[in-house]
Amino acid sequence: MRVSIATEPGGASPNEDWVAATASLAVVLDGLSTAGLDTGCRHGVPWYVAQLGSHLVATLAVPNRPLDEGLAIALEQVAALHPECDLNNPGTPSATVSVLRAADSMLSYLVLADSPIVFEGRNEYSVVTDLRVDTVVPELRAETERFATGSPEHAESVRRMVTAQRLTRNTPGGYWVAAASPEPAHHAVTGSVARSDIISAAVMSDGVSRLVTEYGMATWADAFAILRSSGVGELIAEVRKVEATDPNGKRWPRFKAGDDAAIAFCEL
Repeated sequence: MRVSIATEPGGASPNEDWVAATASLAVVLDGLSTAGLDTGCRHGVPWYVAQLGSHLVATLAVPNRPLDEGLAIALEQVAALHPECDLNNPGTPSATVSVLRAADSMLSYLVLADSPIVFEGRNEYSVVTDLRVDTVVPELRAETERFATGSPEHAESVRRMVTAQRLTRNTPGGYWVAAASPEPAHHAVTGSVARSDIISAAVMSDGVSRLVTEYGMATWADAFAILRSSGVGELIAEVRKVEATDPNGKRWPRFKAGDDAAIAFCEL
C-alpha cells in the first residue's frame, strides 16, 4: 500500500487533527473542540491526539491484533500518561479515530465518530462513517446556524451546544469518541473488505470530507481525481478555496470558518 498524508490547521489555533501512516496502516484523528470550556486536563487536545495516535500506531504493529483491541490498549496507555489530570471530566480531551490496515487479501477498518473512510471500488465509491453525534441536541445544533460564524453570538451558541453534547458523550444512547476510557473502542464501527475489490481509499477528518458531504462542491469521483493527479495537499487546498467564498458561514453554516483537515490517501 502506498500512502500519502497531509494535515493543516483551519485557522490560527494549533492543529487538533493528526495523521500517520506505514506501508500497511493509515490513522487519522480529529480532536474535538473544547469551545473554550474546561477539560480538567493541563495538556490540551493537540497533545492528546499526538499521544493517542503514536500509541495506536505502536499497538497495531502487533500482527493480527484486532483494531478495536489496539485502540483500547492505546487509550489505556495514554490515560496512564497523565493521571494527575481529571480524566473523569466530561470534557476531557477526546478525538475521532479512523484506521485502515492492509493485509494480504483484506483491508480492515475502524471508524469511531465522524471521520470517514472512503473506498474507491471498481465501479463505485463507498463511505464508512459514524454519525451518531448528529443525533444529539439537534435543537442546539440548529441554533448555531442562526448566527454568523465567528460572531460572539455564534461562539456562545457553540459553547452551549458543546456543553450539552458532553452530557451524552460516551454514554449509551449518545455518541462515542476516544477519550480517557478504553470502552469507546468497543463501540466503533469495524469491518473489512476484500483488497481485490478496492483501487484506493481515503482516510480523512471531516475537515476534508465536507467538500463533498456538506459543501456539495465536489463528488467523491472529483475528490479522488484530485488526489490521484495533484495530491493530498491540493484536496485540502480545494476545501480552503470553497470556505474562502463563505467566511461567515451564511451559505454553509458551520462551527468554524475553517476546520482542521487531515487525510491519508492509500493506493493499492
